[in-house]
Amino acid sequence: MNFIDQIRRTVTIESPPRRIISLVPSQTELLAYFGLHEEVVGITKFCIHPDEWFRTKTRVGGTKNVNFNKIEQLKPDLIICNKEENNESDVKALMEKYPVWTSDIHNLDDAFNMITSLGEIIGKNDAAENLVFKIKRNFDELRHSQKAPQGALYLIWKNPYMAAGKDTFIDYMMEQCGFINVCYASHGRYPELTLEQIKALQPQVILLSSEPYPFKEKHITEFNIYFPGILAVLADGEYFSWYGSRLLAAPTYLESLIKNCIKV
Repeated sequence: MNFIDQIRRTVTIESPPRRIISLVPSQTELLAYFGLHEEVVGITKFCIHPDEWFRTKTRVGGTKNVNFNKIEQLKPDLIICNKEENNESDVKALMEKYPVWTSDIHNLDDAFNMITSLGEIIGKNDAAENLVFKIKRNFDELRHSQKAPQGALYLIWKNPYMAAGKDTFIDYMMEQCGFINVCYASHGRYPELTLEQIKALQPQVILLSSEPYPFKEKHITEFNIYFPGILAVLADGEYFSWYGSRLLAAPTYLESLIKNCIKV
């Protein structure tokens, strides 16, 4: 059968596929949510959910450096990739040999399209539509909650400091919380920033993500020294950047984060 992926490629896939490799952690978790198990034969070393899969499934490298030999040995009939998370050169090389379905996520509508599309491919249409309905309902509740708009900076890396800029899924999720991303579009999607540049942006809140750089409590202390008067808090990166079934619980987490960030 022919399917259109999110980079507008027509992909011919034997549906439902029997040997799937997922190179996208959040979409790996989504496949598990749909009740697949034996059908998923390969994942990345960053596909930590579900834990059983992380411990038992064949790992085919990382999201940026896949092991082509392992992939060939697994003989996949579908490989799931993402435009941002995977290297373009790797994806193009895989496309020459295998059916590759690629997602491209910037907002919730893109995520919903990805969920329903994969549901159709793997024969889980009803489960996909039900999941989208539940996620929409939960985010509707979040949008109606009390939020105090605050300028915020979301850091994803240290040495050098890197932030999530405009036109990213993280930026979209920040908006759902009422945060105003202080990164300008001209900064780029993931700009590198010095401490002086961070100060010049004048954020009221600095969100320190748990991934890809694992910011910890000790980093809050550092930022309190660097920027007295600016609130620095830890942010669970999975709820800001995982766009599969993790979205179901995201509004509850974001609600609690908002309460911690609202200054009385």
